[in-house]
Amino acid sequence: MSVLAVGLSHRSTDMTTLERAAVGVGELGKVLHQLQQAPHVSEVMVVSTCNRTEVYAVVETFHGGLNDVSEVLAGQAGLEPADLYDSLYVHYAGAAVEHIFSVASGLDSMVVGETQILGQVRGAYADAREAGTVGRTLHELVQTTLRVGKRVHSETGLDKLGASVVSQALAEAPQLAGKHAVILGAGSMGALSASQLRKAGIGEITVVNRTESNAARLAESVAAHGIRAQARPMDELADAIALADVVVACTGSQDAVLLPAHILPRAGRSLVICDLGLPHDVDKAVREIEGVLLVDLDTVRRRMDEVAAGTGGTSTAKQTAKANGIVLDEVREYLAGQRSAEVTPTVTALRRRAAEVVDAELLRMDNRLPDLDGAVREEVGRTVRRVVDKLLHAPTVRVKQLAAETDDTDYANALRELFCLDPQAPAVVASPSAKPETGQEVQ
Repeated sequence: MSVLAVGLSHRSTDMTTLERAAVGVGELGKVLHQLQQAPHVSEVMVVSTCNRTEVYAVVETFHGGLNDVSEVLAGQAGLEPADLYDSLYVHYAGAAVEHIFSVASGLDSMVVGETQILGQVRGAYADAREAGTVGRTLHELVQTTLRVGKRVHSETGLDKLGASVVSQALAEAPQLAGKHAVILGAGSMGALSASQLRKAGIGEITVVNRTESNAARLAESVAAHGIRAQARPMDELADAIALADVVVACTGSQDAVLLPAHILPRAGRSLVICDLGLPHDVDKAVREIEGVLLVDLDTVRRRMDEVAAGTGGTSTAKQTAKANGIVLDEVREYLAGQRSAEVTPTVTALRRRAAEVVDAELLRMDNRLPDLDGAVREEVGRTVRRVVDKLLHAPTVRVKQLAAETDDTDYANALRELFCLDPQAPAVVASPSAKPETGQEVQ
C-alpha cells in the first residue's frame, strides 16, 4: 500500500477547470465516500481550497488507484477522465510525501509562504477522519506534514514575506485606512479577510452571511480588536454594499452569491470587489458595472506571475531554498521511518516464533526430565531465552537499519523466507494498531 496524490491547481490548469472540479463543503462527504468505495482505495482525504483540489489516497496499485481517483475527480468536474488528464498532476509514494510536505509549507501556493494552507490541510484531515476515511497511514502522514509545515515557517521566516491570497487581492484596493468593508462569508477565509483588513487600517467591517449567528460571531471577533463591526443577514446584502468601499466575497457557495442587482447606484463612488470564491462568488457581469473593480483569483495569479517574472529578491530565494532543503530532509527521514516500520511486524513475528520454539523445547525437557529440580529448570529456561535473545538482537536491529537505508531489498520477505515464517504472521502482529487512536487530535 502506498500514498497517491492526484490533483489540479493554479499551476496545472485554468481557473475555469479549477472551479468545475472544486469540492464544496456540502459535497465533501459524498466525494469522500465515492473515493473510499473505489476498488483500489483504502484511505483518502481531499484538500480543496481557492486554488487547488487534491486527493491523497492510500492505494493498492498505482494504475488502479489513479484510475479510481481520476474518475471521481472527472465526475465532480462534469468531464470525462480523458478530458481532465491534461490538467492533473500525479505523485506516488515518496513523491507524494514530498508534495504534501511542500504544499503544507506554502511552497506550492499562489503566494509562496502563505500559512493558511497549513490550517486547510488540518481541516481536510479532520473532515476525512469524521467521515471515517482515514486509517493509520494517512494519520501518520498528516501528523508529520503539519509538523514539517510549522518547522518550515519557524526556521525560514518564509511566511513573513508573502501573507496570503487575501492580502494580494486587497492590494488592488487603494487606501483602505478608515474605509468601510463588507465581508461576504463568515468561514475561515472570512476570518482571514478580517485580519488582513484590520492590518490595512480599515475603519469599519460589516459581515454578511447566510447563517446570522456565524456572521455575528465574526463581527464580535472583529470588534474585540477595536474595529467597528456589525453583522447583517443575506437579504440585506445590497444595503450593506451600498455603504462599502471594498467587498471581500468568500462564501464557499457552489453558485454566485453577489449579483449585479446587489450593486445599487453609488453616485460616483468607486467599489472594489475581491472574489476569492472557488467556484466564483460574484457574477461575472458585475465587472461591467461602471465604477466597480472586480479582483478575482485570476487577477491574483497574474499579479503573482508578474512578481515571479521580476527580480523576486535574493532574500526570498534564499529562504525558499532553505525551506526546500528542510522538506527534502524531512522526506528522507519520513521514508526511512516508514521502511523501518514495514519490517517491524516481521521482526516481531520472528521473535514470537523464537519464543514459541523455546517454550516447546522447555516443555519437551520437562517431559523427558520430570524429576529435574525446579530451581534448575527455571535457570535453564532463563539461560535458553537469553541465548536466543542475544542471537536475534544484532540481526533484527541491523535489518531495521538496512530497511531504513534503502528500498532496493525487501528485508521483511527475506526474514520470512530465511526463518520459514507464516506470511500472515506479520499482519496478525500489526493488526491491533492498524488504525489511529480516535481520541488523538491533530496538532
